[in-house]
Amino acid sequence: MNLRDLQYIIAVAETRHFGKAAGRCFVSQPTLSGQIKKLEESLGVAIFERTNRSVEVTPIGEEILRHARLMMEQMNAIEQLAQAHQDPLAGPLRLGAIPTISPYLMPLILMPLKQQYPQLKLVLSEEMTDTLIRRLQYHEIDAALLATPVDEPELAQMPLYDEPFWLAHPRDHAFYNKETITREDLENTELLLLAEGHCLAKQAMEVCRLKERSERGEMADLRAASLETLLQLVGAGFGSTLVPALAMRGSWITGSGIVTRQLDLPDAYRRVSLVYRASYPRMEALHTLAKVILQQLPNTVTPLSS
Repeated sequence: MNLRDLQYIIAVAETRHFGKAAGRCFVSQPTLSGQIKKLEESLGVAIFERTNRSVEVTPIGEEILRHARLMMEQMNAIEQLAQAHQDPLAGPLRLGAIPTISPYLMPLILMPLKQQYPQLKLVLSEEMTDTLIRRLQYHEIDAALLATPVDEPELAQMPLYDEPFWLAHPRDHAFYNKETITREDLENTELLLLAEGHCLAKQAMEVCRLKERSERGEMADLRAASLETLLQLVGAGFGSTLVPALAMRGSWITGSGIVTRQLDLPDAYRRVSLVYRASYPRMEALHTLAKVILQQLPNTVTPLSS
């Protein structure tokens, strides 16, 4: 058994496909399949259950994979420690971010980060919260920008800023003539939400206290896959929505038929944190990234450290 064997079985387990796993490992499918078969014969157990239509991990395979990932983590830690000893900021930093953060925060920090720390190379990915947490646990990324608390023992988080929600509604909405938007107003309005899986949808429902309406089936049927689509629906007059403060810098505001206003409610915000594995060795790189983020934040959000 060698580290390459472990890479092969991890790739198959995550792709559930020998061909895709081979491509990911930059080897031919016969090479990968043959090596895994040799490993299974050597161990005397089947790691995968193969059919013509699927590849599934066996119960003993799940246990083997757990140890394989730990071993790969140790190998990665050795490489990271050696790199950190030479220059803690040198090399790639694999950063994930949720779709309601990435398009609005990244343009603020990428150029300053490049100018101040050219040796630090961000490798960005944009995915849902659950996917990013799983990728952190599988060591596919090094850190993630998330807007929900994480309760996983192997993960740590560095709070960065509190981001208020703004209300976006059509120009001809009844809210247009109201000086103040109350909690009761929000509870009774037609609120448009992102599709399930977006943490922003759950946060909007919590701010507006819409859980009971959702359980009774009284929420709007329209759900959007992205914040941009959601705002187009608002501009077309289908309802209102909540928008994170950083998104207020977008070009969609001009000529969109949308009115935006900040909510004067104590819990109408989300907390954005940098989440990472507690065992991650390049902490100076993470602190450097956090410093640049805090330096570039506009005054519409509240930084939590400096």
